[in-house]
Amino acid sequence: MFARMKEDINSVFRRDPAARNTFEVLTNYPGLHAIWMHRLAFKLWKNEWFWLARSLSTFNRWITGIEIHPGATIGRRFFIDHGMGVVIGETAEIGDDVTLYHGVTLGGTSLNGGKRHPTLEDNVVVGAGAKVLGPINIGNGAKVGSNSVVVKDVPNGATVIGIPGRIVSMQKAPEGQTERDRIARKYGFDAYAVSPDNPDPVANAIGTMLDHVHLMDTKMEEICKAVNSLGGDVCSKSLPNLELKEFAEAESAASALRKKQKEEFDPGI
Repeated sequence: MFARMKEDINSVFRRDPAARNTFEVLTNYPGLHAIWMHRLAFKLWKNEWFWLARSLSTFNRWITGIEIHPGATIGRRFFIDHGMGVVIGETAEIGDDVTLYHGVTLGGTSLNGGKRHPTLEDNVVVGAGAKVLGPINIGNGAKVGSNSVVVKDVPNGATVIGIPGRIVSMQKAPEGQTERDRIARKYGFDAYAVSPDNPDPVANAIGTMLDHVHLMDTKMEEICKAVNSLGGDVCSKSLPNLELKEFAEAESAASALRKKQKEEFDPGI
C-alpha cells in the first residue's frame, strides 16, 4: 500500500511543476486523496459491500469535489490535477499514467446496464472541462482538448478537440513550403493557419484548400503555355499571384498600426 502511495506522489512531481515537496503534496492535493479513498471503496465494492462503498464515495466527493464511482477501474500512477468537478462513472476503465484535469466527466449515454462508460488506455491526457461519453475507447497516448465532447473512439496518439470531438490530423508539411515555415516562425503565426502546431482542423482544411488552389493555378498556366505554343491565344492576362510574404507583411503592418494607435491613446505605455 505504501509503495503505491509513494508511486502516486512521485507521479505528481513528474506532472505538476507547482509541487515543491512531499509534505505539500500529501496535504494539498485532493486528487491524490480521492484516488486513495477510491481504492478502499473499490475493494468494498468488489466484496459486495455496496452501500458502504457508495457512502465512502459520497464522503470522498464531499471533501475533495471529485466523484468516482466505487465500481470504476483505475490503473497505476493516475493523476487528477486540481480535481474539482471530476466525475468518473461506474464502468469507466482507466489505464496507467493517465492525467485528468478539473471538470472532466467520464460519463455514460445509456440507461441500460453493462458497459456504458469510456475506457482510457495508458498515458491519456484529458483537458479541463472535457466530456468523454459512452462505452468508447481512448487510445494509448491520446489527448483530449479542454471543453471537448468526445463520443467516438480515439486512436492511439491522436489529439481530439471541439464539440463534437474532432481528431486533429498532424500532417507533414508539403515539400517546397520552407518559406511558409520561415515566415510562421518569424511572425509567430502562419499566413495559411496550417503550421504543424496549429490544433484547429478547420484552419488546416482551409490551408490545404489554398495549397490546392495554388497547384491548380500552376497547372492552368502550363496548359495555357502549351496551347499558345500550338498557335492558340489564351490566358493573355496572368492571374495575380498570392504570396505568403504579402500576408505576413500585411499582418506586420497592421500590428504596427495597432501598436502606434495604442501608444497615441496612452502615451504612458
